[in-house]
Amino acid sequence: MRQKTPSLHICQAGFEPFLAKEAGSTLAKGPGWVLAEDDQSELCFAHLSILKPIELKAATVNALAGGVADYFLRTSVDERYETPWPLYFEAAAVEGLKARCRSVEDAFHGRVSRMARVIKLAQNGRPEIGERRGLFVYLTDFGRAFAARRARAGGQRRMADDPQAPSRSFLKVEEAYGVLGEAPQPGQTVADLGAAPGGWSYSAAKRGARVLAVDNGPLKGGASGNPSIKHAEQDAFKFQPRPPVDWLFCDLLDEPHKVLELLRLWVEGRWCSRFIVNLKFGRHDPLLLLREVFSERTGIAQRCAILRARHLFHDREELTLAGRLRAHEVV
Repeated sequence: MRQKTPSLHICQAGFEPFLAKEAGSTLAKGPGWVLAEDDQSELCFAHLSILKPIELKAATVNALAGGVADYFLRTSVDERYETPWPLYFEAAAVEGLKARCRSVEDAFHGRVSRMARVIKLAQNGRPEIGERRGLFVYLTDFGRAFAARRARAGGQRRMADDPQAPSRSFLKVEEAYGVLGEAPQPGQTVADLGAAPGGWSYSAAKRGARVLAVDNGPLKGGASGNPSIKHAEQDAFKFQPRPPVDWLFCDLLDEPHKVLELLRLWVEGRWCSRFIVNLKFGRHDPLLLLREVFSERTGIAQRCAILRARHLFHDREELTLAGRLRAHEVV
């Protein structure tokens, strides 16, 4: 049996109980973070998992920065830096702590000035999806930080708004592309179920895709009158594409099990090759919902080459599924 090691998981503030339950044996938690013993490769509620961190305690900014610098220098002795690498400093959702984090980061740079060539290759901020080696530092309070050389990113990130987008839901689908690792391309087809007011349809159309927006409600903003978007005033649960489409979008405000059953029909019918589907969990237990998503009963995971479930930066009480069917499942 593989030995479990601690990881510091970072999530959207307010969703720590779900992350703690998902991660398993919780050692400690605070606003926006959970320290747990886990051996899972991906967690839905974790935006970033800092792997095998060391704990640093100090009363002052300089002392914390010194601890981080000493750790980085010590673990870099035999390392070659020839390509960009992620440098991440972040803090828990505690008043005033982000300002202290910036001070610690500034002091850190002062202490590693002899590694100027290496630091110039650093890319600040959260890394792209997947496991990365770099330097990851997270302050849980004013006198304590966790630091590690490896982290696993879930792909969540804040997205830039578009004034032509009909709604803030536009940001969710834009973020979901990064989780899946691809986005609609020119010439591809998209069926957007529950499209109104059209944020997801607009996102695909601006990338050159041809969109069928399925909703009895009106389209607005950049989706209204868009030549790349055809509006079908139909019931999303009764709609079937002919022929199949490249992408299924679904952001229906409905009971999550009903939406999940709709996704199962699309996957089994091979009516799409990729999908981005939002599940509103509300009063439902999202962990039980996740278990159903990946269960053999639904058969969704078994038919997918990629299936990722994430609580996005722009999600509220909802989960986003992003997937691509196996080649033999695509018509």
